[in-house]
Parts: sequence; structure tokens; C-alpha cells
Amino acid sequence: MNKKVHLQDLGRRDYKKTWDYQEELFRHIIDLKIKNRREESNLVTPNHFLFVEHPHVFTLGKSGDLSNLLVNEEELERRGAQFYKINRGGDITYHGPGQIVGYPILDLDNFFTDIHKYLRLLEEMVILTLSEYGLKAERSEGETGVWLDVGTPFARKICAMGVRASRWVTMHGFALNVNADLGYFDLMIPCGIKDKAVTSLNVELGSKEVDMEEVKQKLLRHFEVLFKAEIKKEKTTT
Repeated sequence: MNKKVHLQDLGRRDYKKTWDYQEELFRHIIDLKIKNRREESNLVTPNHFLFVEHPHVFTLGKSGDLSNLLVNEEELERRGAQFYKINRGGDITYHGPGQIVGYPILDLDNFFTDIHKYLRLLEEMVILTLSEYGLKAERSEGETGVWLDVGTPFARKICAMGVRASRWVTMHGFALNVNADLGYFDLMIPCGIKDKAVTSLNVELGSKEVDMEEVKQKLLRHFEVLFKAEIKKEKTTT
């Protein structure tokens, strides 16, 4: 089993361009798996982890309800935001500057074949990272992602998650609010969940800005331990 994970930090990049790149990596792994099965070969399947920061964009998952987007196309354009219906699970999500988006594109046959465990480990990676900043982050029963003050009237979401998997290969991933403009979340019902707030790490710390690179390194360190993986940083070629 190949536990090496090729890391690329794409910087700030258009959502659709990044989605197409994810699909390319995703399809390559699946094609190798199909070839292995058909030809009884044993080609090694790669694993990838993409970091990216998107311009303002709203995405709606396969099970999402368009009514959870509270503005029309003209208002989105006025706000400089895009909108896409996409092929991950979950409802509506916002991505934008000041948010760390992570797309692990893994062959889970290299790790474990359990999507529930995969999601829980991604949540744990974020929970452990936030604990290093003195925050007690938690899961909220029945709601994927990472939250603060769960079970209280002040419950608020700090990290959204939504994934797609086929033949045990994953794509899409998580979005952690670090220095996010929370005003954009008012344009939707986040993840289709009413009456719960959204927050960002800088808001929780009372800080103007949190070092994004520092947060990424903490996330990667916990990812390596939780997945028993070996991160290999690659040059960005796309």
C-alpha cells in the first residue's frame, strides 16, 4: 500500500479550474485501478493533497437545495461571486479568500476502505489543529464538519466538509475558515442548516489575521499522523 501523498499548494485559484484538475487526478487513479483489475497487474496508485484558496464562490452538492442560496444571479455578480452545482455530497457551501480549502485525492485502498472513518479523521485533523490555538472544537451529531460550542445556543461552524468517492478514491474535501469574510455566509443557509452561526479562526482569537501557512503546516502534521501518511511536497505545475 502506497502511503505517500503528493502535496501541491495551488495558491489562489479559480474554482472551476481547480475542480477540473481534481477530476484529472481522480480519474487517473481510477483508471489505474481499473487497469490493475482487468490485467491483474499491480501498478501503484498515487495519492494527492491540494491546498487552495478560491475567489468568492458558492457550490451546491448533489443533495443540496437551491433555495438555500438566498440571492439571485445578479446579486452574486455584484458581490464578485460565482456559483456551481457540483458532484460532492452535502448542501451549499461558500469558499473565498481567507479560507484554507483542502482536497485530499486519495486511493483509500492505500489506507482503509471506510468513508465514515475517512470523514471522521479529516474532522479530527481540524479539531487537533484548532486545539493548538486554544479552541475546543467538536463534531456535531448528524452534521459533518467541525463546530464550536456544540449543544449550546452559541454553536457555530468553523469548518465545512463534503466529499465524493468512487472505487474508494476521494475528491473534494474541507474548507476551514481562518481569515474569512463572514459576510458572504449571510447570502446562504450554510450546509442547509438554519439557526446556526458560522465563525472564523481570526474572529475566535480576536486577531486581525492568522498566519495561513502556519495553520496549513499544523493540518498536514496531524494528517500524516492520523492517516499514517508521508507528505511529499511537489512543485505546482498546473
